Amino acid sequence: MYSFVFLILGFILLYFGGELLIKGSINIALKANISKLVVGMTVVSFATSSPELFVSIVAIFNDSSDIVFGNVIGSNIANIALVLGFTSLIFSINISEKTLKIDYPFLLFSTFFVGLVLFFFESVSFYSGFVFILILSVFIYSIIKKSRNEINDEDNNQKLLKTSMVLSLGYVAIAIIMLKFGADFLVDGAIEIANYFNVEERIIALTLVAIGTSVPELATSMIAALKKEVDLAVGNIVGSNIFNLLVVLGITALFKNVNLVNINILNVDYLFMLILTLIFGIMIYTFGRGKLNKLKGGLLLLIYAGYLIYTIY
Repeated sequence: MYSFVFLILGFILLYFGGELLIKGSINIALKANISKLVVGMTVVSFATSSPELFVSIVAIFNDSSDIVFGNVIGSNIANIALVLGFTSLIFSINISEKTLKIDYPFLLFSTFFVGLVLFFFESVSFYSGFVFILILSVFIYSIIKKSRNEINDEDNNQKLLKTSMVLSLGYVAIAIIMLKFGADFLVDGAIEIANYFNVEERIIALTLVAIGTSVPELATSMIAALKKEVDLAVGNIVGSNIFNLLVVLGITALFKNVNLVNINILNVDYLFMLILTLIFGIMIYTFGRGKLNKLKGGLLLLIYAGYLIYTIY
């Protein structure tokens, strides 16, 4: 009974913590004169990936590598198939040329690169984690530098003048605390439920934990689409998946090696994530280039439903 209470409390804290972190982070970033797409790819993506990061750090100290991998891979699957699928089912989404030319190719590269590391080393070590973070740092530096040379966000900054930097930093500080405790409750509850029902931690991580930590992405993308901020909605998802692979796994590995215990994570779950990423690419490059409509959204949701049924049963 208490396990379910902790699980629900963890979801609630992660959701509201993620929302508060997004609010503070966007205010800080836009004051720095960065385009909305880059904000979505960097600040918002890091903010919405924070639950995955906290969950993974807590899990690795509990020697639960399956939850770390399941959380990251399951969250990436949920972000594309569930979040983008549900969002595009309601709102037609236009993909920018920058996403098509730079952001998606980098996501595909990151997905392949992490897979190669797992295939050859069967773990993410301290050194691998450092390389992950270094690669992403170079990418972020390049897109921020390019953005500042191309855009003038004067209008966006004027909208944010009423929100002070101190208040924005306060939002971030409170959100981090909420995310920390939310991650603790979620992991503890998930592990206890898995043990009680004799369910593999991998399955719990790929379903309950992954969906729970994807709630901030879903809320952000829906709100962004509702406000016609399409760049923010798409940049959030693509960027969040990149952050999950390189930052969440990378930072977690700096604390302790993340070993591949359950081979199904590589043979089934990672492979499905890779195929789904490729399907997403086909959708945005062909059959109506640069658009996600209701048909594509519905197809993504059907794929996700099929994956959940296969994983659980």
